[in-house]
Amino acid sequence: MDVVAVPCGSTWEDQCRPCADKARRLRMVQCREGWHLEDEPIGTPAAPSERHKQLMAARADLHMAYASARRDDDEEECEAIRDTVAEIDAELRGLGVRGRLAPLDPDDKPVRRSTRRRQDAPNLPRRPVENRTLGRVYGGRYRPSTFLTLTLPSYGRVDGDGAAIDSETYDYRRAARDAIHYPKIVDRFWQNTRRCVGWDVQYFATLEPQRRGAPHLHAAIRGSISRAELRMIAAATYHQVWWPAHDEIVYSGGRVPRWCDRAKAFVDPDTREPLPTFDEARQDLAVPAHTVRFGAQVHVKGILGGTEEAGRHIGYLTKYLTKSVSTAAGLGDDATERQREHARRLVAELRITPCSPRCPVWLLYGIEPKGARPSTTPGACKAKAHKPEHLGIAGRRVLVSRKWSNKSLDDHRAERAAFVRQLLINAGVRPGYAVDDGPFAWERTRPGDPDVPTRPVLLLHAISERQRWKADYTAAQLATADLDDNRSATSDLDSEEAA
Repeated sequence: MDVVAVPCGSTWEDQCRPCADKARRLRMVQCREGWHLEDEPIGTPAAPSERHKQLMAARADLHMAYASARRDDDEEECEAIRDTVAEIDAELRGLGVRGRLAPLDPDDKPVRRSTRRRQDAPNLPRRPVENRTLGRVYGGRYRPSTFLTLTLPSYGRVDGDGAAIDSETYDYRRAARDAIHYPKIVDRFWQNTRRCVGWDVQYFATLEPQRRGAPHLHAAIRGSISRAELRMIAAATYHQVWWPAHDEIVYSGGRVPRWCDRAKAFVDPDTREPLPTFDEARQDLAVPAHTVRFGAQVHVKGILGGTEEAGRHIGYLTKYLTKSVSTAAGLGDDATERQREHARRLVAELRITPCSPRCPVWLLYGIEPKGARPSTTPGACKAKAHKPEHLGIAGRRVLVSRKWSNKSLDDHRAERAAFVRQLLINAGVRPGYAVDDGPFAWERTRPGDPDVPTRPVLLLHAISERQRWKADYTAAQLATADLDDNRSATSDLDSEEAA
């Protein structure tokens, strides 16, 4: 049995700098390959593999078992099935499966809301969207692309470090709600952009915090869109949150709702009356609980492919991907006391702001969230939106449209590995270590396993292995360079003889 040290795969440099830097460079490659394409990326869905079929079959069986357990009120069995389905879904996503997987607990029929635009939002032109992702060509040779930055509005005056000058007048409630619902307005912005410009706009975007803690978006857009259009689209884009009102906390401290086995629901601790469900509480809403809008600052810049400026903006897009949200916002060891107090006020507001219809924070407002169970603790939500290091930015930090390059991160990793293997083969370089293609039987090590070397020994072995890889790669590069020089010299002699 051999023990193989596997990289941790962390994307934060304070946890593992080599893995974080590797992940960042992979994102840079992904951004570069799709930003300035000259031809339309052609995506053909791959045929499902045997592993795909096995996982989907297992998922179908678990759906049947879950429905049976729900009918029998076997909560322990339901919980176990939920965990298993979550693992299967994660593996399916890793295998490249896209789209919406059928949930175990389907939502009730959604309440229909009016689609009429708000009167205080400007109208946008709506053009038929063409089936193309490339922008216009200018002068018969130039196909510029776009770099865009979107911000949120002001919640109060801040100093140079992003801390509120007057914390009593700073609107922390609006800041917390805007941060939680920011991904929704970003999605709406891309929908409006495609409808307005009339072609299938593709983007590579990153979500980063400003010094004040509010999220803002940097995006590389394929093709050129005018500044006037993008500013008009940002001004006309909004997202309405049709949730129950959650302005006043009803329960706090030791007085919180209790689970009632007889009612199969949470009840008031005094009257023992069941709480209204999330859908019941929002059934007759006349106005949304919150509306998210972009701020007035919209930065737009045209970029030509293959230039130094394009490379500089790719580096800027991925600059903070190796840092946590709080660290990127300047809340490191050198943060001032005003910055820390500002962050504490924002995090305190995030803790009492519901992040989804299933958030246990709803119980503090006298509303039973969707999917409530006996194990649900009022006010205790494990989602990232409530954690101090995320500052409300709970979703993905990198947003990539589907037709950006028609490649996933796994595809980019496979291409890099295939390039190295092909280089070694072409150069005739044999690796300095034995190659065995298996088959292998893999198993995870367990704490206290006597066959596993200590961590320092594993690190030394990994360093030695990396040094061998680097030596083989360098030798292959030198060998291919010599081959190219020889080919060039031979072709020159042949040309002279032919003359």
